[in-house]
Amino acid sequence: NVYAVPAGGGAARVIARRLNAPHGVAFHDGALYVAEIGRITRYDAIESHLQDPPKPAVVSDDLPHHPHHGYKPLRFGPDGLLYVGIGSPCNVCEPEGEYGTISRYSANGKREIYARGIRNSVGFDWDPRTKELWFTDNGADNMGNDVPPDELDHAPRAGMNFGFPYCHGGDVPDPRYGDHHPCSEFAPPARKLGAHVAALGMRFYTGTKFPEQYRGAIFIAEHGSWNRNPKSGYRVSVVRVEGARAVTYEPFATGWLQGDDAWGRPVDVIVAPDG
Repeated sequence: NVYAVPAGGGAARVIARRLNAPHGVAFHDGALYVAEIGRITRYDAIESHLQDPPKPAVVSDDLPHHPHHGYKPLRFGPDGLLYVGIGSPCNVCEPEGEYGTISRYSANGKREIYARGIRNSVGFDWDPRTKELWFTDNGADNMGNDVPPDELDHAPRAGMNFGFPYCHGGDVPDPRYGDHHPCSEFAPPARKLGAHVAALGMRFYTGTKFPEQYRGAIFIAEHGSWNRNPKSGYRVSVVRVEGARAVTYEPFATGWLQGDDAWGRPVDVIVAPDG
């Protein structure tokens, strides 16, 4: 289901039911866009019809629909185009077609690949100063406790390849596929994140309430590892950016992991209108 929650309080309303794993939502020109595993739908003038939601228009019904890494993050870029993350259908494999990409819809509705070589990005945002795309990518499992890292990647232009499945973290050849293409062929991460921290949603901080050193920084929700010992992640981290460089990476909010027990797992971050 998809819910609308009144900003001033009150009961949440269901505006869409029985969807196939809805995940990404985006709001543009008064319309709500919802990404399921295999399609994107649009609910026009939704805020005026919360009591009686309109029948959705189908934007696209041909998204790659494998359920492994099947959740689709969805955002409108500063260019006005709709971007969608399409995860690889596996832990490590040579994905075909659009799997392992961030794709976008052009003005005529045609979908095109913007960046590839991405295992599974569940969060992306644009630097408000440069209008360039940055995104998180989840590293592979079963290669070791500390290998490979999750990644924060920077894609200032279309057509870049970030190495999956041939290279992990910019300098770790895959044991099965690494001899197919050397790491030198691919764009390295802007910043290596912790191994298996499960970096999901991310946002540039555009508010003014936080101290100066956080303005323009990237906040990342680290959902937390599922098979690492000891566990890692379970926090919100912050990466400070200078131009095309991610210069620092450190914890911002912790406490969800108490010893070996977790009582919460961050999924996303958002900058509210109040900063």
